[in-house]
Amino acid sequence: MTTDPDPRQHAPAADRNREPILAVLRGVLPRKGLVLEIASGTGQHVTFFAAALRDLHWQPSDPDADARASIAAWTAHAGLSNVRRPLEIDVTNPAWGIDGADAMICINMIHISPWASTRALFDGARRVLTPGAPLVLYGPYRRHGTHTAPSNEAFDAQLRQRNPAWGVRDLESVVEMADAAGFDAAEPVAMPANNFCVIFHRR
Repeated sequence: MTTDPDPRQHAPAADRNREPILAVLRGVLPRKGLVLEIASGTGQHVTFFAAALRDLHWQPSDPDADARASIAAWTAHAGLSNVRRPLEIDVTNPAWGIDGADAMICINMIHISPWASTRALFDGARRVLTPGAPLVLYGPYRRHGTHTAPSNEAFDAQLRQRNPAWGVRDLESVVEMADAAGFDAAEPVAMPANNFCVIFHRR
């Protein structure tokens, strides 16, 4: 008798960065409400955060069917009741399938997607979030046009080789785009491994 393979995907980086990201989220997210995660990937982050912040409800999402299966499997494995079934959200499609949220998080997406996806992310956040609600981005960024570490420069080259539309973004360009979409940016929070958490609030 054979059993179905475990659909849970595993990203080692998620195990490494989840605690520092959670520390930031504790100080930014509302005590209660619905948190929408864009590009949830394996589902490791959302289940870890949901287990730690049980008064919040979590809505994961991903455009990839295998990722959504992994998210659902991680949720079932953790036995969490405050994580909803993952939505199929492609940020460039305005039909997100969710009417509103009290906060949004997006981890490691904007450097592995075209620049148009970042614009679509802010446009969608403006539609979904209530005034004052936080949007938290995490990932590597250039500062003032310069990489913050040689490893980030090498990573950027690898990304652009895989897809010329990808790449580590200039933080100042992201903040400028957010401002045009109606979001104010707080001071970036330096994170381990030369990453940043950038917190925006909808005006």
